[in-house]
Parts: sequence; C-alpha cells; structure tokens
Amino acid sequence: MVPPDAAYCEKFYNRTIDLIHKYKPDVVYFDDDVIPLWPISDAGLKIAADFYNANMQWHDGKLEAVMLGKTLDEDERKCLVWDIERGTSNRIEPLPWETDTCIGDWHYSRPLYNKNGYKHADQIIRTLADIVSKNGDLMLNIPVRGDGTIDEKEEAILEEIAAWMEPNKESIFGTRPWKVFGEGPTAASQPQSAGNFNESRAKPFTAQDIRFTAKGDVVYAIVLGKPNADITLRSIGTTANLFKGPIGKVDLLGSDLDVQWTRDADSLTIKLPAVELSTAAVVFRISPAAPK
Repeated sequence: MVPPDAAYCEKFYNRTIDLIHKYKPDVVYFDDDVIPLWPISDAGLKIAADFYNANMQWHDGKLEAVMLGKTLDEDERKCLVWDIERGTSNRIEPLPWETDTCIGDWHYSRPLYNKNGYKHADQIIRTLADIVSKNGDLMLNIPVRGDGTIDEKEEAILEEIAAWMEPNKESIFGTRPWKVFGEGPTAASQPQSAGNFNESRAKPFTAQDIRFTAKGDVVYAIVLGKPNADITLRSIGTTANLFKGPIGKVDLLGSDLDVQWTRDADSLTIKLPAVELSTAAVVFRISPAAPK
C-alpha cells in the first residue's frame, strides 16, 4: 500500500479542522489505530491539540472533548479514549473506554433484515450493563437505509431498549464501577485479554450473571436475564468485605414492591419478587443503612 502524500495529509487536516469548528462537537471518533495518519504525518496530533483547546474555549475553560482511537497502549489511553470495536474488556479498566458495535452489519443489509439477523434488545441491554460495570460506554450503530431512515425492526429494538432504560436508567447513567464488576458464569470465564472483535467469542449472559455499578454508597446489582429463583449475591456477603456496613434497604427498580432479603457471611439473598420481571435484565438498588 502506498502511504498518503503530504498533500493528502494537509487536505485531511484542513477538512477535519473545518468540520470541528463548524459543528463544535464534544466527541470525535476516528476509525484508526491510535490516531489518523500516524506515524506518516503529525496531522492527527495537530487535530487533537486543536480540538481539545477549542473545546475548552467553548466550555469556559472546562475540557468536555472526547477523541477516540483504537489499539491504544497504556500511555496513549491517557490522552485518547480507547475504543474496542465489537469487543469488550475483561476487567474494570482504570480509565474510561468504549465499545463500538452494531445491531447487524455496519451498513444497511436487506438480506440481514429478511432473515431477522439483528441482535435482540435483551442482548444489547445485557452487553451495555457488562460494559458500564467495567468503566466503559457503548456506542451502538443502527444502520440506515439509502434514504436515511431505519426499518420497523430497528425501531422496535430501540423502543424495547428505551422501555427498559426508563425505570432502570439510574443504574447506568452517572454511575461508576463498583469494587468488582460482577459475578456468575461469564464473570468467571472472561476472555484472556481485552481487544477488538472478541464479542463473538463471549458466552451468552444468563440470569446467573450479575453486574455491579455504583453511585456513591449505593450499589446496583443488574441481573442479566429474568430470574426464576431467589437471587444470590456472593460479593455482598459480609465475609467478602466489599459492601461496608449494614444494608438499609433493597429496592427493585421500576417497582414499589417491598423486596425481601437476608444477608449472612456468604451472600446477600434476595427473594424472587412476586411481580412480572424484565426478560432483559432486572436491577436491584442496594442502599446502606442510615448512620445512627
């Protein structure tokens, strides 16, 4: 492959800078390893510097800019956000990262539509919970047709995701990873390493898989499926010494039900709620007891 010449690099730089200053985005995504045109040209580095500096000017000195790159080493992740294409991490990452994936192909595929080949909403919701529990976020691609519209099957998937998010969004938005990302079969069999295109090798999530997020002292336990028996959270048993102090209350998000639970050295056991539960994921909010 012939590398791009200086004229191409300059044109790429000028067009990108023009786009950034015209639309003032907070997020810039490049489908590149590390940064565009590196190490052939420093155009990508100059774009990053200009974007960060301009973004601070637009936000009264506060940096809100996010620039994403793939295949980043530990040092590069300090200045760019690491993007994992169609894959995930196998641990809580110390720095924020992102998965980018799609419900089907990257571009619209009528054959995929005809054979009902899209990912199910339940699968996407469980993947989202897994990613957020590890300090990541999910960029989900919905392919559009040639006229810029999406089909009715894609709309139905988005509506299902939105219906789940409405009562459960507090377990996702504004949360941080907890002390462990989760427990259950898939937590015990994570991929050997994080990286692009490992999602196809992941085992399907079940109701035995739990993912944790936190907001202050409150912990959210996200059950990745519809449970049919009491839920056992070993990470919140007193012996694990992860959830400090006594528990004050356990709530089922989206319900006013008085949730019954017990805690001992081995686990927190939540009695199966006697209400209709989501098939995608069920979220329990675990709150500490109020100080005496």
